[in-house]
Amino acid sequence: MFGKSSDTVATSSSNAHTLVSRSTEIVGDIHFSGELIIEGRVKGNIYAEDDSKALIRVAEKGAVEGEICVPSVIINGLVQGDVRSATHIELAAKATVMGNVYYNLIEMVMGSEVNGNLMHIGSNQSETKRLANSDKHKLAFESSSVEQD
Repeated sequence: MFGKSSDTVATSSSNAHTLVSRSTEIVGDIHFSGELIIEGRVKGNIYAEDDSKALIRVAEKGAVEGEICVPSVIINGLVQGDVRSATHIELAAKATVMGNVYYNLIEMVMGSEVNGNLMHIGSNQSETKRLANSDKHKLAFESSSVEQD
């Protein structure tokens, strides 16, 4: 109808971009596809399908208070909650994550900060390896043999 094919509509919706501007605060969960850019504040969880090409960007002045479960994540602001990324996560110079980070591939720039655990997730997502306090690779000073005064 109106001279547009259904293929054109499907293509344009898959590349959708959403902006939460600096003067905006959203309270509630967000489910999205495409790209989500957060320059404002979100109080709630943010989700996208693991098999999608969804990307979230948390800008330098942006803040998220809740869990992020998105395939590709770029953070340069504040996240208070766990971050799960099935594909790729990038922590830029001014990134602060106050929670655990679950990743397949991670890139951390000097100056980024994680106040939580880094957990590697495999390609099948059922195998999770904890990088902090691993029993296989205990250092001598972590054992109970260290005397405390």
